[in-house]
Amino acid sequence: MNDDATASTILARLESALAAPARDYVPLRVGSATVGWLDADRAARVGQFAGVFTADGEGVAFVPALRDSASRSAALADVTATLAAEGALTPWRNELYAVAPTFGGAPWFLVERAAARYFGVHTWAAHINGVVRGASATTMWLARRSADKAINPGKLDNLVGGGVAAGASIRETLIKEAWEEAGIPARVATRAVPADTVHIWREQPDGLQSETIYVHDLWLASDFVPANQDGEASDHRLVSLPEVARLIGLAGGPDEVTADASLVVLDFLLRHGAIPPASRSRPALQRWLHPQAAARRA
Repeated sequence: MNDDATASTILARLESALAAPARDYVPLRVGSATVGWLDADRAARVGQFAGVFTADGEGVAFVPALRDSASRSAALADVTATLAAEGALTPWRNELYAVAPTFGGAPWFLVERAAARYFGVHTWAAHINGVVRGASATTMWLARRSADKAINPGKLDNLVGGGVAAGASIRETLIKEAWEEAGIPARVATRAVPADTVHIWREQPDGLQSETIYVHDLWLASDFVPANQDGEASDHRLVSLPEVARLIGLAGGPDEVTADASLVVLDFLLRHGAIPPASRSRPALQRWLHPQAAARRA
C-alpha cells in the first residue's frame, strides 16, 4: 500500500462526502436556545404550523405557549405525522430522539427519528469497529447494509452502529445493536472499549445531519463470524487494514463505505498507526474527525 496515496484518496473522498452545507440555514429555537437548523423551504413549511411555530426573518421558534418538553413533543408529533403523510420524511422509524443541549441532558423535546435531519437537530450515535488481532496482522469486519434500508442502502458499514434513542444509554445502544446487527452476545458487546468521538455536520437530501458518533473498538475472537438478526445487514466482510483504508477512499460503486462509517474506521486507522504519522495528509485527516463546523451545532 502506498500510504501517502491512500491517505490522499481518503482525504479527497471525505472532502466531498462531508462538505459543509452549501445552502443557508436558519435556526430552530426554543426561547433563546438554538435547537436545530432549517433550510429556506423547510423553514417556510414549518412556519405554516400555526400554534406550534412562529417564523420571522431570524428563523423559526416554538411558540411560548409550549412551555415544556412534554407539550413541545406532543405538538411536534402532530407536525411530523403531517410531514410524513406529505412524503417529506424518510420512512417512519417509530423511534424517538431526545433533542437536548448535551447528551443525556434534560431534553427540549422528543422527535421521531425520521424527522431529525428535517429539523437539523443534533443527534448521537454509537458505533463499533469490530476487529480481530491475528498472528501477523489485524483485520476488521465490515457489514453491508440491506438493499431496502432507507438511508445508504447496499453500502458497506461498520460492523455495529446505531442512533441512541431517547432514554437509552450508549451501553444499552451498543448491546442492542451488536446483537441485532451482528449476533454479538451482550457479554461480548460489553467489552467494547470507548475510543473517541467524531462529528458530522453536512447537508443531506432529508435535511441537515448534525451528529456526534461515540467510537468503540471491540476485539473479537478469530473464529467469530457475524450473524445478522434483524435483516438490516445482507452480508459481512473481513478485510485487512490496508484494504479497509482503500475502501474508505472509494466514492461510489458497490464497495463504497458510508461516510459515517468511514470516519469511524479512519479514527481507528489513525490511532493504530495504519496511516503513518509521517503521512502528509494525516493532519488534514485528523481535522475531519472533529470539524470546526460541529461547534455550530445546538
